[in-house]
Amino acid sequence: MTTSNNETNSEITKKDLRKVFWKSLPFEISWNYVRQDHMGFAYSMTPVIEKLYKTKEDRKEALERHMEFFNITVYFSTLVLGIVTAMEEKRAKDPNFDTSSINNVKASLMGPLSGIGDSIFLGTLRIIAAGIGASLCMNGNPFGAILFLLLYNIPAFAVRYIGMMKGYELGTTLLEKIQKSGMMDKVTNMTGIVGLMTIGSMIATMVSVKVPLTFGSGDGVTELQGILDSIMPCLLPVCVTALIYWLLGKNVKTTWILLGIIVVSIICAFFGILGG
Repeated sequence: MTTSNNETNSEITKKDLRKVFWKSLPFEISWNYVRQDHMGFAYSMTPVIEKLYKTKEDRKEALERHMEFFNITVYFSTLVLGIVTAMEEKRAKDPNFDTSSINNVKASLMGPLSGIGDSIFLGTLRIIAAGIGASLCMNGNPFGAILFLLLYNIPAFAVRYIGMMKGYELGTTLLEKIQKSGMMDKVTNMTGIVGLMTIGSMIATMVSVKVPLTFGSGDGVTELQGILDSIMPCLLPVCVTALIYWLLGKNVKTTWILLGIIVVSIICAFFGILGG
């Protein structure tokens, strides 16, 4: 395999990279509030560390190096693992290699890659996949749940695997190339726009809040819901969603919000304020 520094005597093989990839799957299982993903990162690096370093002291030093604070959108974790693998290989061959640069690179990659990863996977792909799957389930099709898992996980696993391989191949020059091309800002902006559009469409199609109240009698009956729709279609769903978003911004626990929605819905339905 060719590395970014054009070394042909690479010790790391694709088999080693695949080992790191498989070990990275439970990346967040040991997540904690102190150093977050540090144990997941160190555990994922163990195949590389065991191969590159022959003494117990060197392996201990390498593991301790990767127990520093680290947090990233998990789907881009393998990209950093690949880059760090290339750096650890340089360190194993050159005792004078600056080991502090390894954690510096990790720290510099966390923010930008998390921004892209959150926008693509959590803010866009997950919402689109959930919307498609939920719409099928609402129509009585149980395949909706399976389709959601497929739409979300196939791209996620593909990105993780390719990121592992390309991260090692490109090495430490990856971040510099992305920043110089301006691609990072473009991807973040585009995925953010798509995510907001998707959320807006889901509010209109999947949040149902209707008022059955009427005024007048006989032919002069006026429906309040019709008046609201003439002002803006789906006005009440938007208002309810905005209220929930505001409560989340005030750090109100989601449990209390859900209980509040249930209680208010029952009371309003009982008195005929809300209806289906």
